[in-house]
Amino acid sequence: MLNKVMIIGRLGRDPELRYTQSGSPVATLNVATDESYTDRDGNKVERTEWHRVSVFQRAAENCAHFLGKGSLVYVEGSLQTRKWQDQQGQDRYTTEIKAQRVQFLDRRGEGSASRPGPSYDGPDMGSEGGGGAPRRSAPQQAARRQQSRDEDLGPAFPSEASGMDEVPF
Repeated sequence: MLNKVMIIGRLGRDPELRYTQSGSPVATLNVATDESYTDRDGNKVERTEWHRVSVFQRAAENCAHFLGKGSLVYVEGSLQTRKWQDQQGQDRYTTEIKAQRVQFLDRRGEGSASRPGPSYDGPDMGSEGGGGAPRRSAPQQAARRQQSRDEDLGPAFPSEASGMDEVPF
């Protein structure tokens, strides 16, 4: 059996961070993905799909600290449906993505309108939902940030590096 979800989208609002009774951090993200197509009449139709994402452990704290409304993220996880009761005692169901990996995709200074650009590159949050990069001292972090700024990331697509744009087919 396979239960795997991968999305890239923007946060519709700032992450909500809360803690379980045992003190474990949980962040809720509302991520929008969109698609467009042309209908029968030739009109362009745009559709937005909203996804509720739950992130756990240290990854949850990183998301709450470094992401904001408008941030671009890659989320990998599985679908999970939970049952709960509303105030009238009616059974309700919520389907959400249980994140196993969250990657921050914005460059510094882009994304969130409500916060300054993240000072953190947002590496893979780990397959356990926590983790991320090991803790570094302040001088190590400053050196890493400077190295990131100076680093040339190269072409956006592999075809640009290999000259495949020149291929005649």
